[in-house]
Amino acid sequence: MDTRQLKTLVAVSEHGTFARAAEYVHLTPSAVSQQMQALEQEMGVSLFNRETRPPTLNVHGLQLLETARSVLRVVEETRSALHGERKSGTLNIGSVRTSTIGLLPKVIVSLRSVYPDLRINLRVGLSSSMISDVHAGRLDMAIVAEHLGIPQGMVWRPFIREPLVVIAPPGTPDMAAREILETLPFVRFRSNVPLAHLIDLELSQMGIVTADTAEIDTISAIVECVMAGLGATVVPHIAIREDMQNLVVKPFGDPQVYRQIGVVQRMTSAKMDLLDLFHDKLATLAGEFGVPR
Repeated sequence: MDTRQLKTLVAVSEHGTFARAAEYVHLTPSAVSQQMQALEQEMGVSLFNRETRPPTLNVHGLQLLETARSVLRVVEETRSALHGERKSGTLNIGSVRTSTIGLLPKVIVSLRSVYPDLRINLRVGLSSSMISDVHAGRLDMAIVAEHLGIPQGMVWRPFIREPLVVIAPPGTPDMAAREILETLPFVRFRSNVPLAHLIDLELSQMGIVTADTAEIDTISAIVECVMAGLGATVVPHIAIREDMQNLVVKPFGDPQVYRQIGVVQRMTSAKMDLLDLFHDKLATLAGEFGVPR
């Protein structure tokens, strides 16, 4: 089995027929057929359903296809690293829904402007699936909150450590954070994510009982509700935009509570310099709360 056979297998899968795959890999259809037969002989199993026209990959073929893509990706990364072409290729990034997600487009645009040959793909999902995809090699890195149970062979590196703050609508009389939370209606961040658990835990430890007026699962929507006068809440500092200077902002927690967001990645990767660069850009854009490597 060699990479040429694997490239042909992927081409057959993507283009649907041996003939179209042959055009893509610059071979004759008979040469493609011979490569696939040789691959089947080496694997000791049939890879195609030949009862159909055109032949389609069977269960064994689909399993080998996933391996082929993984092997070819590693070969491409290694070749680029050996030739010093480290600012080209594809970087697959995952992220949970977080108030820091606003930094990602800025980082991507910044890197594209400097390295036009670099392609960056962004996908948003749950932290558990993002971590699994990094572990399996489907993603190069993922943006997640400080997380327990990172699999062996992976590492989590923070790029931002920021304070949590109490915010209240413009025009709210000057009072302490505790008084705001105990007096004004409370807009609760209700989501099964570490940030929501962190806020609820600190409220409980401080003995603060809130009068909830709404439960919302996105920080951006919560901030807009507070701006509109619905009530007060607790958010990460980064959630406050520059055009919200009239918001009343007070430190949250005693002592003030901080949360961290970071990148999870494999400990070894041919794209390590790109991953380092991406992390550094995130930390820089996080401003005073950025965590350098």
